[in-house]
Formats: sequence, structure tokens, C-alpha cells
Amino acid sequence: MIKYILKRLALLIPTLFGVVTLVFAMIALAPGDPARVMLGERATKETVERLRHDLGLDRPLIEQYASYLKRVAVLDFQRSIKTGQKVIDEIRARFPATIELSICAMVFAAGLGILLGVLSATRKNTWIDYGSMVAALTGVSMPIFWLGLVLMLVFSVALNLLPTGGRIDLRLYFTPVTGFYVIDSLILLFREGNARYLGSTLRHLILPAVTLGTIPMAIIARITRSSMLEVLKQDYIRTARAAGIPERRVVYRYALRNALLPVITVIGLEFGLLLSGAILTETVFAWPGIGKWIYNAIEARDYPAVQGGIAVIAVTFVAINLLVDILYSVINPKIRLG
Repeated sequence: MIKYILKRLALLIPTLFGVVTLVFAMIALAPGDPARVMLGERATKETVERLRHDLGLDRPLIEQYASYLKRVAVLDFQRSIKTGQKVIDEIRARFPATIELSICAMVFAAGLGILLGVLSATRKNTWIDYGSMVAALTGVSMPIFWLGLVLMLVFSVALNLLPTGGRIDLRLYFTPVTGFYVIDSLILLFREGNARYLGSTLRHLILPAVTLGTIPMAIIARITRSSMLEVLKQDYIRTARAAGIPERRVVYRYALRNALLPVITVIGLEFGLLLSGAILTETVFAWPGIGKWIYNAIEARDYPAVQGGIAVIAVTFVAINLLVDILYSVINPKIRLG
């Protein structure tokens, strides 16, 4: 097992190198001059050139790339052109919001997706099967920003049940301890007995989490259905049924346990994709996470912020895939033996 983990870790090095190189290339070759954007159209040529020199944008591209690799190695992405703050400090302040949103979205996606997949497989060719798959197809087909606006229009504007954006009610203020508002609200609940913070936090999470988790929910449902149908055809399932074992136990203890192997892989991949999809969701719901921050940085041609934010998301995505590979090898030892 240790040998397998070390092998997977060794493969991360070229992967991460390729990721950070691609990030640098996309930003460096993109049209637009960040110095001109920062100073405005009325700035003189001398002022723009001076700022370009201060930012190192007048150096040859290869020198900028070498300097970028050195900074990435020590997690130093310089300062944001727009705010003047250290990029890594801004990432630390906003990343917990994105992680919290992604975790809640994945809990919704995995829970509902697996349930729909199991119900479709055990009731094949019934209205439940057809309805679940139509819902899954609809979920995959809907753009994130469109779904977010529709949910906001229905549940916030028309029914006035849920807030339109933010992480917590503006009238409620507290100093975060971990940066994860659900955890911080639970701390306040146990410390002071005040449930208002937790209630407000959960209400603000519902719409963006459902919006972000709809597409992976649909994918997980379809994968779970296909995997369950394959497992239910196996001889040991027929043997278990012939032995008189209750159907619920056969489905949820024997069949589902083996059917979850490919589902776990999909969940890991989709969780990584949630980080990139969070950019749209956070923009629609004014969620103060790293996604909305990167969007604002792109608009302002804030190269250090964009490079740092995308690099951190990419590294997180690769790390999640590594954890999924390790978990998969734990569940299915044949993977590491191969």
C-alpha cells in the first residue's frame, strides 16, 4: 500500500508542473495590459511603463516564467494589483467559503444521486425509473448560472423563503474562528446557545449548494443506476435472494456496497470540478469565495491574483484525485496489485 501511495505521489510532480505552466501561459498570453487597466486609459505612457517595470511585466517571458515557478514553489504569488494585499492571504481568507460550499453541494449531489440511482435500478422500467432519469438528464442539461437565477427568482423573490446571496445575514456579526461558517456557527451554538447564526448560515447555503450540486447529482444518479444494474445480475445476488435474505438487505448491504466502487471515483472527480463550477455559482449568489474573487481578478486583469487562484484550485483538484485513487485502492485491493 505504501509503495502504491509513493508511486502516485511521484506522478503528481509532472502533473503539477504541467498545471502551473499552463496557468502561466494562459495568463501571460491573454490580451490586455494589466498596467493600463490598473491606471486607466488616461494614464501617460511613461506612467504605464513605470508600473510595468515595477510589476516585472517588461522582462522577457522566460524570466517571468522562471520567477513564477520559484514563487509557486514557496506559495508566494506576490501582491494583488487591484487590492495591494498578498495573494496568498486573500486566498486563505476566501478558500474556506468555497470549500464549505463545495462540500455541501457534494453532500446534496451524492446523497440524492445515489438514492435516485438505487431506486431507478431496483424499479427498472417503472415510472420511478423514468422519472429519475428524466430528472438526471434535466440536471445535466441546465447551465449553472441559469438554474441559480431560476431558483433565486422562485424561492427568494416569489416565495421569500431563502436569501439571494451572501454567507450570513448582515445583521448577524461574529468573528470567524475556522473560516467555515457552519463550524463557527456550531461553536457559537454550543458556547452561547444561540442558534440564529447556524440557522442563517444554513439558509444562505441552500440555494448555492443546490445550484452547484445539480449537475454532479445527475451524473452520480446515472452512474449509480448503471453500476447497480450490473451488480444485481451477479450470481451472488441471486444466491442471496434464493437464501431468503430480505430484499432491502440484499440491495443496500450486498449490491450497493459493490456498486459504489465506480461511484466513488465519479464523486472524487466531480468534487474537483465543483471548485471550477463555483466561479459561476459564487458570482450569481454573491458568495465571497475564491471563485467570485478570481472572476473579479479576471475583469481587472489582476495577473498575480488570477495565477494564484487558478493554481491553488488546480493543485486542490489534483490532490483530491490522489485521495480518490488511494481510497479506491483501499476498497478494491486489485487496483494497487495491478
